[in-house]
Parts: sequence; structure tokens; C-alpha cells
Amino acid sequence: MELRHLLYFKTVAEELHFTKAATKLFISQPPLSRQIKELEEELEVQLFVRNNKRVMLTNAGKYFKAEVDALFARLEESKETVSKIHNGVSGELKIGYISSVYQSHLAEILKSMQQEFPYLKTSLFEVPTLTQIKELEEGRLDVGILRAPVLSEKLKVESLFFDPFVVVIPLTDQQFRTKEAFADFLKSSPFIFFNKDFAPQYNQKLVEICKRMGFTPDITHEANNVHSILQLVEAGLGVSILPSSLKKQYAQLKVAFVELNDIPVNTEVVLAYKESNQHPALAWFIGHYRESHGSNPSE
Repeated sequence: MELRHLLYFKTVAEELHFTKAATKLFISQPPLSRQIKELEEELEVQLFVRNNKRVMLTNAGKYFKAEVDALFARLEESKETVSKIHNGVSGELKIGYISSVYQSHLAEILKSMQQEFPYLKTSLFEVPTLTQIKELEEGRLDVGILRAPVLSEKLKVESLFFDPFVVVIPLTDQQFRTKEAFADFLKSSPFIFFNKDFAPQYNQKLVEICKRMGFTPDITHEANNVHSILQLVEAGLGVSILPSSLKKQYAQLKVAFVELNDIPVNTEVVLAYKESNQHPALAWFIGHYRESHGSNPSE
């Protein structure tokens, strides 16, 4: 059995007409019929039912068509992968990230990558987790820095670090002598947070933390990135609960970060990518980014 036999079969199965299939394949009809007959003899099955009016697939033919379609699809994917491997060093690496992850590591890795791959273009996209998952699955991103869970069978996920939460409040001289007093303060404060549809898992974490403190948060203001949330807190419009790793990144803002030592709720930051993606710069990026967080997991 040769690839041309499968191509001939696939074309006839799609056209269900030998003359039309032969025209599409740029061959005459008798040789095409002969090739299909040889294929049936080799498989020892009948793939088509033929009469003077129509051509139909048998049940065996229908099954074989599905298998052949999958084989050709895999072949096309392999051709695309080979092309990406060939052009990867001078191509583009598309990296997705979320605003709530401290990006100093990313900047350092990209500097080193520029030296390693001087002709490579790196493109950064600030994209929420749910959107990143879809774009990674569809190949519009090569790798994503996002938060678990990543519920996709198409992606490989590698843990980077676990990030505890802190309460963020406007900078104030107000003192909270007890946990109860602090909880009462938060209960009466408007909350600033991500939209529930934008970051559903994140929203659930916020509600869980507040429930453990004895109240339901009043989410008055919503934003779609961390910087906007922190600016609103700094302006005195409310409070928020965000990952602890952001403290260093936004140390210049006039806000206070209050630890939640007694509430062991955290979020996991992960890398996600398609294992079939053979971009040569991808493996380099994953290894170095993972290593940078392994040596400084709290940053």
C-alpha cells in the first residue's frame, strides 16, 4: 500500500464519483478504478458499492475514510511542524501572560533569549487564563504563563510556584488590633476585583477567603488587569485581595499589603504549551523560565 493509493481512495470517497475524482487527480478514470481495486484486494474488503447511477461507501469504507482523513491531517500537521522547526530560529515566539504575575523573570529571560536567538522575534500578549487556554490549543500562542486550573487535554502544564494571597488596602495610619477588627473593616469596605466572567477561578478564591473571614465581599468596582485594580485601591476607592508575589512589583504605590497567614488559600502559577510544538526556541524558553522560578519561587 502506497500513499497514492490512500490519496486516490480519499478523493473518490469525497467525490463519490470516479470520473470527477479522476479529473481532480489529473489521471484518467480506468487507472483510478484499477488502483482502488488493488487497494480493496490488499485490504480484502469492499470499500465502495458501484452501479451505473451512483457510488457509495460500504461500512468498511466509511471507517477507512475516517482513518485516512486522520492520517492526512496528521501528515499536514507534520509538514507544518517541519516548516516551523526550519524557520524557528528566525521566526516568532508568541508568549501569553497574565497581569497578576510578577514579570521581572520574564524580562530577564527575554534578554538572554535575544542573545541566544538574535534573529528571533518575541511577541508578548497580556491575556486572561481562559483566553490563553483557547489560543494555546489553536496555536495562536506558543506558550502561556497563567494560573491553574488549566482544563485542557491538548496542553502540557508545568507548575512554577504557589502564590498566597494578601489583602491590599489604601495606605493608612489606621491600626487593626485584632483579626476581628480587620475583618469588620473589610466587611464594610467596597471591593475592587476582576470581573467574574473574566477570571472565574480567581473570583472564587476571593469569595472563599472572605467567607473564611466571615463575610461576603461587596465587589463595587471591576477591572481587567492588576495595575488598574491597584490604582483604584491607591485612590481610596476600595480594597482588594491579590497574589502576594505582586508586592515587589508595585512597591512604589501608596497601598499596604496585609498578610493572610491564617488562611492557607493560594493560587498556582503554571506554564502551558502544546507538547507537539517543536519550535526550537520554545524548549529553551520553558527550561530557563522554569529554572528562574525554581531558584526564586517567592518572587
